[in-house]
Amino acid sequence: MTSLSLAAVLAEPARRTPEKVAVVEGDLRVTYADLWRDARRYAAALLARGIAPGTRVGLLAPNVVDFIRGYYGILAAGGTVVPVPTLLNGDEAAYILGHSGAQALLYEESYAAVAVQAAASAGIEAWPVEGFGHGEPVPTYATREAEDPAVIFYTSGTTGRPKGAVLTHLNLVMNSTVNAFDANPIRREDVVMGCLPLFHTFGQTVSMNSTFRVGATLLLQPRFDAAAAIEVMYREQATLFFGVPTMYVQLLEAARSADVLPRLRDCVSGGASLPVAVLEQFEKAFDTTVYEGYGLSETSPTATVNQPWFGTRAGTVGHPIWGVEVEIADETLDDRIVLLGTGELGEIVIRGHNVFAGYLDNPEATDQAIVDGWFRTGDIGTKDSEGFITIVDRKKDLIIRGGFNVYPREVEEVLMRHPAVAQVAVIGIPDDEKGEEVCAVVIVHDGASLDSDELVAWSREQLGRHKYPRHLEIVDALPMGPSHKVLKRELRAQFGTAVPASAAPSGPTPEEV
Repeated sequence: MTSLSLAAVLAEPARRTPEKVAVVEGDLRVTYADLWRDARRYAAALLARGIAPGTRVGLLAPNVVDFIRGYYGILAAGGTVVPVPTLLNGDEAAYILGHSGAQALLYEESYAAVAVQAAASAGIEAWPVEGFGHGEPVPTYATREAEDPAVIFYTSGTTGRPKGAVLTHLNLVMNSTVNAFDANPIRREDVVMGCLPLFHTFGQTVSMNSTFRVGATLLLQPRFDAAAAIEVMYREQATLFFGVPTMYVQLLEAARSADVLPRLRDCVSGGASLPVAVLEQFEKAFDTTVYEGYGLSETSPTATVNQPWFGTRAGTVGHPIWGVEVEIADETLDDRIVLLGTGELGEIVIRGHNVFAGYLDNPEATDQAIVDGWFRTGDIGTKDSEGFITIVDRKKDLIIRGGFNVYPREVEEVLMRHPAVAQVAVIGIPDDEKGEEVCAVVIVHDGASLDSDELVAWSREQLGRHKYPRHLEIVDALPMGPSHKVLKRELRAQFGTAVPASAAPSGPTPEEV
């Protein structure tokens, strides 16, 4: 038996640098010694209430210190953490609790109504996380095996119920370690801005666990607010920022009216494709370097990232992290993996220490996802002669217009270069003649004006004849999921019967493909 626990990620810095500030939330500053002691007190309280090693426990809380206490408390007790996204309603949360087999739910007080309803529906107890542990702490964390489940992440699917991705202690310890020491090294003196939701795999592994793995300091913001985040980062002298593309867009907007900006050494973007225009503008505004990466819940999450060793290349997600292989496979073959050559377009496949143990109680989905030892991502991409991976788009988001493939990200990259466009999502909508038509849903910069006909005409000059959007919708906000990803399925449902913009030809013209 190989003993390994994700709880060691917090236990070790508490032993090595006990007086170092581990986390800052508003005026609250907590040292590593105090944070680990609190987590062990939570573990003791869980054990006293019947939570034995191997038991699954739900955790519903925003980015507050009590999330961290509860998270490591569950791990220290030998339990498996089941994070519940804070944007879910009671029924959705109840499904996760019921499907995971969680025996209890720890929740933060502001989510009491959802927590109590969900726990009652699942037939389990719900306990407030605030002040949960008062007594004597357990002396250390429970013994777990490397391949034991540590966290079960529920992935948001485009159809049907979410699936529970089982991540082991080995998966998560390795991913946090490689992120912290190898890919884009974090220094012990670094101050990391933790805007990413901690219930999500990106925030949990790359922000929280990687920061603690080094013994650096994590700044928490319970709910992301770009202007407030700039103030916090400046005040606390943040050196690193990890975020998803929508956060970079909002920070750029807020930077326009900010008196001062933080001096960030490095930034990492993940969770979705970062438009090159946003990356370039952000690097200029904040005088920093943005390393774009790529991963999924099923890969712990990091699979690739731009890294100093290889140099950065805008528009790519860099190279595989240490110990992980990422290749391009023939997407048309479901039953086997056939790897493609340099520059060929296909499905991104991954194997290594980061690949999950499978979907909880869903062997059929697991067998479809892991083929010949490779995890099939469902993402389409290429690998160039220097090993840089480029994501073209999600397999499910591909638009097939008149028999020709249109990749939404390519269209989004172009539209983001229009001076009035602050954010854009491109989707395919049904069309009687072409099968699907290209639709752009746009947010306009504050203070800017944008004419729909003008943007369609402009995009027609920038894109191939089969690619430019014939439909354009201007909105105040895009629907976001719990991890701040744009929910394109909601846009497709909302605009699936959109009327073509007037600048688009009403029927096929000779120059069209």
